[in-house]
Amino acid sequence: MVAPLYTTDSGLLFHAGKILIVTVGLPARGKTHISRALERYLRWTGVKTQVVSLGDYRRKTLGGAQKLPPDYFTLGEKTEETKALRVKISSGCEQTIWDYFGDGGQVVIYDANNGTRAARHALAERFDKEGVHVVMLESLCDNPDIIERNIRSVKISSPDYRGWDPDKAVEDYWSRIHDHEKYYEPVEETTWPYIRIINVGEKIMVNNIQGYLQSRIVFFLMNIHTRYRTIYFARSGQSLIEHSFKADSDLSPAGWEYGERLKEFVLERRRKQGLSDRRLVIWTSTRRRAHHTAWPFLATAQASAASAPEVSTITVPEPTSPDSLTTATRISSPALNVKVVEKQQMSEINPGIWDGLSPDQARKYYPDDWERFSKDPYAFRAPRAESYHDLSVRLEPVLIELEREQEDLLIIGHASVIRCLLAYLIGLPASEIPAIEIARGDLLEVVPASYGVHSQAFHFWDGPGRHGAGNDETNFYENYAEDTKGKRKVVVEMVEPGAATE
Repeated sequence: MVAPLYTTDSGLLFHAGKILIVTVGLPARGKTHISRALERYLRWTGVKTQVVSLGDYRRKTLGGAQKLPPDYFTLGEKTEETKALRVKISSGCEQTIWDYFGDGGQVVIYDANNGTRAARHALAERFDKEGVHVVMLESLCDNPDIIERNIRSVKISSPDYRGWDPDKAVEDYWSRIHDHEKYYEPVEETTWPYIRIINVGEKIMVNNIQGYLQSRIVFFLMNIHTRYRTIYFARSGQSLIEHSFKADSDLSPAGWEYGERLKEFVLERRRKQGLSDRRLVIWTSTRRRAHHTAWPFLATAQASAASAPEVSTITVPEPTSPDSLTTATRISSPALNVKVVEKQQMSEINPGIWDGLSPDQARKYYPDDWERFSKDPYAFRAPRAESYHDLSVRLEPVLIELEREQEDLLIIGHASVIRCLLAYLIGLPASEIPAIEIARGDLLEVVPASYGVHSQAFHFWDGPGRHGAGNDETNFYENYAEDTKGKRKVVVEMVEPGAATE
């Protein structure tokens, strides 16, 4: 589904027209997190989408909260100066929405409180008159733990509270929330289609949602959450027959050593992060070299469970089968809590007739196909092969599960699959997916946040199978970015061995 391979004269997709999603909710209810996640997903599907944040626009225009009149955030009576400032900000933000629609955008997510019925109704009417479909997206939350976590993890780190004592910033923000509660009017009117999310996904209510794109939005919102988690990515170990897609060979001796080193590095990294007591979920494909790379984690978990004073229940898996879509194994212990899940959808990209060929051989035997592939490596599909577009479509259910997963996650996969998943999380355009370099021996760490993602890479392996150390060039279709030095780095920091565990 990513980046549909067709265009329309209007630039709009799915016969959905233009859509304005108006967020509604008290402060610290996860509106920004929900808005950014939805923006990421819709862009992945090819829909031109943008979040317009009233808070960001106000900070960009006027600066932080310390530069505002003291009655700016309080509701009720205000000075003329404050009224003029608020009108200036809301009008300018609304004009930003109109400009984006005018430039060919299809969906705008207006991230603001919009807590009074009259104000949001007036806003919706102005856009409805111009043919824009309006959907209210309300986030309700009565769980104080969720609110407190959102305040501490997002709000007090904003420019509004730069230089503040954290506890005083939390106290100030709670006072802002209590002031808004006096005037807040929940979405109960049925004038406009609405989606009501209670406690960030605990319950969802919808009204008059119509059409394919609006339904996909509801489906996506049913699967997201705001819990803090860390996502790790690592390539599988070297196999005995690296160049063959059909062989599905087992790990080489170096591959088994790589799996053991990966396990040691990940567990040490999590110990330094203070995450050792949290469960780690591991996803792999059903290919032998992928799920066998995860076996050292299971062996360590089983050994620690056997030596623990209180042994947890151990579920012994049935032998895996290529025909089974998902096979899960959980081994829990006080020392290590691990769950391994094999996903057939996460198999590497199928090279078709190019299986086992080097770049020179593909260029020699299939010159026309090679030329088309060189011009558009994302969309081109070799005979009996998959394109990266095909792979992205195949991975969409995995993306939904990725959003839904609340535990820390380690994805041990193939380079082509990791490229697609990283591009989704970081928000890269589809055309750049084939050029993302994923080196065997690097652990990529991604932490989703309300305003994007934080990412970094840790280097832990220099043995056989790493690029430049015995890599087999006949697996070029899978290793396209590495073999052509794709020049696209997606992480913000590279940490060498030893530095990661300081």
